[in-house]
Amino acid sequence: MTLLKQITSILVILITLISCSKNDYKFKIETPKKTTLGKKETISFKQTQGDKIDSVNIYVNGKLITKNNTFTFNTLNYGVGKYNITALAFTPNEVKKVKNYIEVFADTAPTLYSYKIVNVYPHDKNAFTQGLEYYNGFLYETTGRHGKSWLRKVNLKTGEILKQTDLPKEYFGEGMTIFNNKIHWLTWQKGKGFVYNLSNFKNIGEFKYNKSIEGWGLTHNSTHLIKSDGSNKIWFLNPETLKEEYYIQAYTNKLSLEQLNELELINGKIYANYWQKPLIAIINPKNGVVEGIINLTGLVKEMEKTQKLVDQDEVLNGIAFDVKNNRIFVTGKHWGKLFEIELVKNN
Repeated sequence: MTLLKQITSILVILITLISCSKNDYKFKIETPKKTTLGKKETISFKQTQGDKIDSVNIYVNGKLITKNNTFTFNTLNYGVGKYNITALAFTPNEVKKVKNYIEVFADTAPTLYSYKIVNVYPHDKNAFTQGLEYYNGFLYETTGRHGKSWLRKVNLKTGEILKQTDLPKEYFGEGMTIFNNKIHWLTWQKGKGFVYNLSNFKNIGEFKYNKSIEGWGLTHNSTHLIKSDGSNKIWFLNPETLKEEYYIQAYTNKLSLEQLNELELINGKIYANYWQKPLIAIINPKNGVVEGIINLTGLVKEMEKTQKLVDQDEVLNGIAFDVKNNRIFVTGKHWGKLFEIELVKNN
């Protein structure tokens, strides 16, 4: 190779390196990783390398928030939970993406509750309880496991099964709720639920989960069905279309509550079973704050006086509320008893 060719090759390499270096864009999003509800935090997009970009869009959980480099994250507008922050930087030749997150915790610790037993009622030991609801003087219950997923109407005082319909064996039943004279019943991993006529238990429809992964617990308020999916998320479904419109995340002042299961709305708050723990969380439906924790460990011991719980899944699950008489009922999977309890606030 001649000297001229060598020089030419070196120049080409240098120009290429300079060009690549010049357009090697680098960005970051500056945000506090953790904060508490009620605070306002500044989130900034910063460029650390490369030519000037054309513009930037910043998103929170996929929603466009601003086209500026900086914005104020008001935690009161979002509630507790983990929020993904994404910036799309538009360069002359491509779009670059950079990510970060901010996690919002409750600003106060949950109130702790114990309980006292008011009444004890019979409960079918064969019922792997998934959903429980008290309506017009009767208990309605759904159970799980393949081939043993039943929807039942039950006499509270005697435990007598007054009406029953079964899911096909390919479905694993989960939580249920009654809304507008219809029973809405979730399944676990099939991605859909079923709708039944309240009076005769005839199947009148079905619906798909369009955003959540699984079906666990179900309750409702005056405007939405409220659904858990085994995570810390609680989804709010349009009762007409049965589409998931939005969700909250359940957080205390220290941690995220995962594996939320059976749900019940009691005096405007969401009561949620933990999976495989004798605890119930009291959750604010507006912001996800866990305002209370009910410790029902003693009920497990109460059950063990008359029944040996041999299956690790035979745990506390099932919450029902008698609105008219302000009564709370709880039971468990394969438990032979259903308890009416009164909450006692710990000192």
